[in-house]
Amino acid sequence: MNSTRQQGPVVSTQSTQQVPKHEIRPGQSIELLKELHILTQDGKLNQDSRRKLKQVYHLYQFIEPLLQEIQNEHASVQLVDHGAGKSYLGFILYDLFFKTLTDSSHIYGIETREELVIKSQELAKKLAFPGMSFLNLSVADSTGSALLPPRVDVVTALHACNTATDDAIQFGLKKKARFMVLVPCCQAEIASVLKKNKGKSTTKEALTEIWRHPLHTREFGSQVTNVLRCLQLEAHGYQVSVTELVGWEHSMKNELIIATYKNLPRQRPLQRLQELLHTLGLEEMQERFFAPSVGQAEA
Repeated sequence: MNSTRQQGPVVSTQSTQQVPKHEIRPGQSIELLKELHILTQDGKLNQDSRRKLKQVYHLYQFIEPLLQEIQNEHASVQLVDHGAGKSYLGFILYDLFFKTLTDSSHIYGIETREELVIKSQELAKKLAFPGMSFLNLSVADSTGSALLPPRVDVVTALHACNTATDDAIQFGLKKKARFMVLVPCCQAEIASVLKKNKGKSTTKEALTEIWRHPLHTREFGSQVTNVLRCLQLEAHGYQVSVTELVGWEHSMKNELIIATYKNLPRQRPLQRLQELLHTLGLEEMQERFFAPSVGQAEA
């Protein structure tokens, strides 16, 4: 991909400032940027849309090297975007990376809301993006669907609410995805279990002070959820990195989890996962954060 910035004519904005056109990468679809409200309908770039464009490029810089690595391993890239919504991420990835490929690389957007699937299908047709498909499926259905390829290289889930991120992880594990790129959102399930078990003897009394107040329950529950997700991925042989999506000012949910399958040792993260569930009184969540048994982890 050629990501060098080119000097070009100036595009005026709704403010008095002038914005250099080279902030838009060469070859990008202006029509797509309008549809995503990154550009105004008359093709202008205002202060708000400049911020959106910065956010898009920031996320893309994490994903592009993963796509390039897959290309070095085999001919095509198969990417599945779970909880796609309006397929904002999928369209940007296709426009910046997939559009110029001449192989069978493909992006699949999975979404349970039929009206959003239809709109995405119409937009892909309008933009002549043949390497995109949008499927009205649940995660359970998508895992065994003949509409998806047997090999999936990358699984993404951007701001998939509550357990939708866990569903995407489950899909990625079953498909043995090479990479998973996750930006979790609205993790409420663990918080509800912590609240329910607050007074039980299954947790250490002093430890429960961390989530005694409702606000702390919500925040701590969110933090623990992502910790458990990382341990679960590591217990399946993935190398996990966690970073922040700097610049996503419009959302407090800016934690980025990138998992790379390396066939790493599984026993230690599995033990830590089980210990953490037990320590916090979350044993009932073992099915959610499923992992191989100790014997399998040692194998």
